[in-house]
Amino acid sequence: MTLPVEHILPDLIAALRDKGQAVLQAPPGAGKTTRVPLYLLEQNLTDQKILMLEPRRVAARAAAERLAENIGEVTGQTVGYRIKGESKPGSRIEIVTEGILTRMIQSDPELSGIGCVIFDEFHERSLHADLGLALTLEIRAALRPDLNLIVMSATLDAAPVAALIDAPIITSEGQSYPVETIWLDQPWQKPNQRGPRFETIAVQLIEKAAKETDGGILVFLPGAGEIHHVQSALNLPDCEITPLYGAMPFKDQRRALAPSKTRKIVLATAIAETSLTIPDITTVVDTGRARRARFDPGSGMSRLITERVTKAEATQRRGRAGRVQSGTCYRMWTKGEEGGLAPFPPAEIESTDLTALVLELAQWGTTDPSDMAFLTQPPAKAFSEAQSLLRALKALDKNNRITDHGKALAKLPVHPRLGHMLMIGGSSAATLTALLENRDPVRGPSDINLRLEAIANPKNFERNRPFRVDHGAINQIRIEAKRLTKLVPKTENYSTAQLLSLAFPDRIGLRRKGDEPRYLLSGGKGAIIAPDDPLAVARMIVATDLDGDAREAKLRQGIAITEPEIRILHETVDIEICEWNARTRTVVARKRTMLDALVLGDQTWKNAPPEAIGEAMLIGIRDLGLQSLNWSKAARFLRSRVEWLHARGADMPDLSDRWLIENLEGWLQPFLGKCRSAGDLKKIELLAPLQSLLDYPAMERLNHLAPAAITAPTGTRLAVDYSGDTPSVAVRLQEMFGTTKHPTVGPDHIPLLIELLSPAQRPVQTTADLIGFWNSSYSDVRKDMRGRYPRHPWPEDPMAADPTRRVKRRR
Repeated sequence: MTLPVEHILPDLIAALRDKGQAVLQAPPGAGKTTRVPLYLLEQNLTDQKILMLEPRRVAARAAAERLAENIGEVTGQTVGYRIKGESKPGSRIEIVTEGILTRMIQSDPELSGIGCVIFDEFHERSLHADLGLALTLEIRAALRPDLNLIVMSATLDAAPVAALIDAPIITSEGQSYPVETIWLDQPWQKPNQRGPRFETIAVQLIEKAAKETDGGILVFLPGAGEIHHVQSALNLPDCEITPLYGAMPFKDQRRALAPSKTRKIVLATAIAETSLTIPDITTVVDTGRARRARFDPGSGMSRLITERVTKAEATQRRGRAGRVQSGTCYRMWTKGEEGGLAPFPPAEIESTDLTALVLELAQWGTTDPSDMAFLTQPPAKAFSEAQSLLRALKALDKNNRITDHGKALAKLPVHPRLGHMLMIGGSSAATLTALLENRDPVRGPSDINLRLEAIANPKNFERNRPFRVDHGAINQIRIEAKRLTKLVPKTENYSTAQLLSLAFPDRIGLRRKGDEPRYLLSGGKGAIIAPDDPLAVARMIVATDLDGDAREAKLRQGIAITEPEIRILHETVDIEICEWNARTRTVVARKRTMLDALVLGDQTWKNAPPEAIGEAMLIGIRDLGLQSLNWSKAARFLRSRVEWLHARGADMPDLSDRWLIENLEGWLQPFLGKCRSAGDLKKIELLAPLQSLLDYPAMERLNHLAPAAITAPTGTRLAVDYSGDTPSVAVRLQEMFGTTKHPTVGPDHIPLLIELLSPAQRPVQTTADLIGFWNSSYSDVRKDMRGRYPRHPWPEDPMAADPTRRVKRRR
């Protein structure tokens, strides 16, 4: 049978011989995976090996077997494959998972012996695919201009990747059979209303499809849990129901892909979207959900979440129904809901844990991802969080350069957290690593020890414990542990809790005060344990699995640990702290033993130096505000005089609230003494600290230009009020007789505002022109006042009269 992609293969060869790079876009079923590598071989594009990358292990193995079958061979001859934990090298073509390419490049940057690299299903935009492409582009530019590069995809928007690699786009329209699409009549899930379970609706739709169609049925479900629930609920006795997901044993995966004598229903995750050929499939049931890894930089934790599929994913899934004949696609959503689907899934680099990526880049010699040709740049905050974790794991130095320990971690086929545990813990950490890398084998409380007990003896565990055991998961863990043990033969004598603390140094938890089991983690985040969980009584824990809540994550797996166990492996820091406590409004001086954010020891710092206490006290003053200080009348008066002159451009210090707050260290701290609380502040007279801001010349200017008082003609000292816009004094009218020149202040000789008082100290007149007052309004005031105060002098010519504080003598 001629595959639809066949007619564009000459164009592909021409593009490669012209530019060495090409983007091949073809719909599902066109034959990209099974035809392109063999055609390149037939056309002698290169005399070196052809490497094709697949995003999943099951697809890589299946593609290699199909290619080998097409040339009448078995894998391990012309065509081979390499995946995690399994390898059958091929002499001319090798199908590898994307992480394998990264390993190959790091160990041999020239990719010796490789003539062409093909990125298949690049539209999935996995983290390893983006990294592998960036590294390959750098190799082509610097070391291997002869290296051919092909990026293949079914649903990718090809223009951006073609622009990135500067390559032509080769497009095959394909030749899939028509597929009828059937939607639900109404949404099965209504907003803010409880409805039937997801699995219930899925079962109903599968049974409907089985009744209305013939041939095999491929059902897309988000994960293994949903697959098992649906499988147990289906009532289709005449059909062979087989699951298909990545964590299954290979023999069970092969059974799902093999032809069947009876009608087959395959319950699969997204691994069946591309690259895999499942015989006799004519019907697809798409439940509209996909599971993706999401990383929250705020919590520093990754978790798998279930989301709606995108339009591109729905198109991929629908295409599986038209591979061999006309087909039908049942969609578990309405036609109206389809408009709300996102066009493409997000690139994994935008949403997942970047720790492994950062370590790979550091090994490559790059600390800044913008130096690399990524189709999508990683988020800056997530990248920084990953660097911080790797520094904690001793994989990066303080400049984010890779250490020797980091280079060793990069060679291990596990997450850097688990690699750190393996390198230090040795073979005793192999089972733990395998446990944390695979699905949870026990449905029960959070304690890791329960899982280890089940792995060691599952039958005995089931007899003595009331918890379900996943035997498939335990078998997978044992196989993986055996493989890891060979990589790290050395064994160290550490407890399980200690080993886990090596992998999760940022998730060592200390119980907070209070009755509820709430914990502060060493990385600064919070965690909570269900009150009925046995771990809830522990003072300290290591959290190995959390739900990712940014505010307070719920513990799903962890272990109790003691402080002595922690101190053996983790460096603590003794610090002395003088800090302002806003709640008690006092300075607290403590000596603490810290493990990152955790306080392991805390005692009073009895001989804290006055400088440290003073600095903490200044923080308190800034917290409380200047009103918390003892502003005596003399202090306020001095400040008002200085501020009035400063506002008029005189060479005087700025005593505004803002300046005083910002410069507390200079003018107030030397006078704090033993002050340690808000109450102590009221004992400090501010006049002396303010005067310290004025040197002798400044004080002379102040007294000359803004005198504290003026002298009335009678000799009375009159205090000048500088709090208003114009300085003012108040004086009895008779004391100003004989004045022929109005008093002034300031550099601009501003007239004082004089409030003239009656003998009873009541305001009579306010004037900034005393001479003008004598010559005008005084006569009216004299007429009014003579009758009221006959014993006081009211001369006709006040400028010629003698000032007085006395009354007239009686006759």
